Amino acid sequence: MRVLSLALMALAVAGETYFKETFDGAWDKRWTPSAKEGLGKFVKAHSELSDVEGLKTSEDAKFYAISAQTDKEYTNKDKDLVVSFTVQHAQGIDCGGGYLKVMPKTDAAAFTGDSEYFMMFGPDICGYTKKIHLIFGYNGKNLLWKKEPKCESDKLTHLYTVIVRPDGTYEVQVDGAKKESGKLEDDWAFLEPKEIDDPSDKKPADWVDEAQMDDPEDKKPAGYDDIAASIPDPQAEKPEDWDEDEDGEWEAPTIPNPEYKGPWAPKKIPNPAYKGPWAAKKIANPEYKEDKELYLTRKPLSTVGFDLWQVKSGTIFNNIIISDSVDEVKAFNDATWGKMKDGEKAEFEKAEAAAKKAADEAAASNAAAATEEEEEDEE
Repeated sequence: MRVLSLALMALAVAGETYFKETFDGAWDKRWTPSAKEGLGKFVKAHSELSDVEGLKTSEDAKFYAISAQTDKEYTNKDKDLVVSFTVQHAQGIDCGGGYLKVMPKTDAAAFTGDSEYFMMFGPDICGYTKKIHLIFGYNGKNLLWKKEPKCESDKLTHLYTVIVRPDGTYEVQVDGAKKESGKLEDDWAFLEPKEIDDPSDKKPADWVDEAQMDDPEDKKPAGYDDIAASIPDPQAEKPEDWDEDEDGEWEAPTIPNPEYKGPWAPKKIPNPAYKGPWAAKKIANPEYKEDKELYLTRKPLSTVGFDLWQVKSGTIFNNIIISDSVDEVKAFNDATWGKMKDGEKAEFEKAEAAAKKAADEAAASNAAAATEEEEEDEE
């Protein structure tokens, strides 16, 4: 009986995974490109640092749009929603997106940047901008994250994970470590403010805004205005060839007067009549509507997609998982990204060392050639 109870308990706490993709086998049967004209092509490929293949952008200066369907519709009602995937900017990206969209049922052929989504998550790089996007679709609006945590921008594969919890909190992880966390209501403009300024409240006419005032006891020193701003330079001497008949009377050039202190003004003292900055009183906002389920998708979810622009192609996406279990996502990540990251980093460091050695040798060769040329010229 106890064994049965434990088994039932295990089933009760077991998570559910809605989507999992490592681009093995017939990936192109599971993923469908948008029918929009002029889009870039995704291919299956690996980088020079690893033999693990993923979904790669292959054409420069193109928009991309591709999507896949989950086996069934799902919702995150009263459950965590965990979205995780890897991104490798193997090309050394200069400008482009690397984000994933989680959507309600979407026609793959009609999928574009205007398609409705519940979440858009992942890195975005363009010039000096290097940030992680986490955008939520809510009541017809796409809400930008108030925070802008920095994303990774090297050529290694990085793991991006977001956890949205039914208590209204969230956490974003990069390579398994917490990058950001907080409350949905605080970090996105889901709701109108609870209170607003009372439009009928006006600042009193006698309200004093000045925190300081002139000291009435401070008087201007006698002779203060007689001090000139500039004086003749005492070090200057009339040139020996100066001819007053032709050049006129010689005058020494002027220099700033070290005794001059500028226009006089009385010193400031605290204003006893100052009441502080005025602000209208607050009243309840009639537009505010409480929502205790900000975490919850408004529609059942069943589509996953990439909708991107990239100037320089070559980004590789892989190891996508969507689940209600943090533990299942971690186990999946450990078995995929976790097993390849160290080897990839070693190859990266090896390639960097080889490139540095080649650059140093080229610089030394150029310097030797320049020296030899100079010696020949001297002869």
